[in-house]
Amino acid sequence: MRCAVSGQKDVAVLVNISTQKWPPRHRTYFGSLDVRSPQDGEAFALTPVRSCKAMMDLGDKRTMEFPISAREIAEDIAREINSDSGEGSYHGVFVAAGSEPTQIELAEARRKLDEFHRRLVAVADLEWERSHNPMFITDLERRAARELKLEKPWLYDPKPATECPACAERIKPGVAVCKACGAILDKEKAAQFGLGLGETK
Repeated sequence: MRCAVSGQKDVAVLVNISTQKWPPRHRTYFGSLDVRSPQDGEAFALTPVRSCKAMMDLGDKRTMEFPISAREIAEDIAREINSDSGEGSYHGVFVAAGSEPTQIELAEARRKLDEFHRRLVAVADLEWERSHNPMFITDLERRAARELKLEKPWLYDPKPATECPACAERIKPGVAVCKACGAILDKEKAAQFGLGLGETK
């Protein structure tokens, strides 16, 4: 089945209120579509979707052309994105009734997105009570807490190890003295703790 963009002015608008970046959506009947995410200062982002005419191969050199409306395509993409994290998930993407989302549509989308985020945070809280292991908290749950502007004991941004400029040993961020070669990496911190040249601890 192949599809060509229709010449008709049938356009639906995908609205995205989440700052999450989504990979392009691919369809055999449509091709590829980039769903925009809001930039700094934007409450939402719009992605226009156009209708197309699909051609179905019936065999024996017979084909049948049929239209796929812009709204059908847009709703299919919104449904796929919102269900990306399993049953009951919602990621703030919807199809506007008109060319711009109404305040009522935006408020309802925000309510549903916040509700989904609160469910994720509740799951993370239960896991933290059970294990106190941040490794069991998912990136999605951390993102939900950040979106809700919550402070949680399990919400942290792990800092990658760096290299000692003197010996290239892997070290934790903020280390005053390299334990491998004794190089002073932070003079102020080293002096505060009485660590001088030649110290390796």
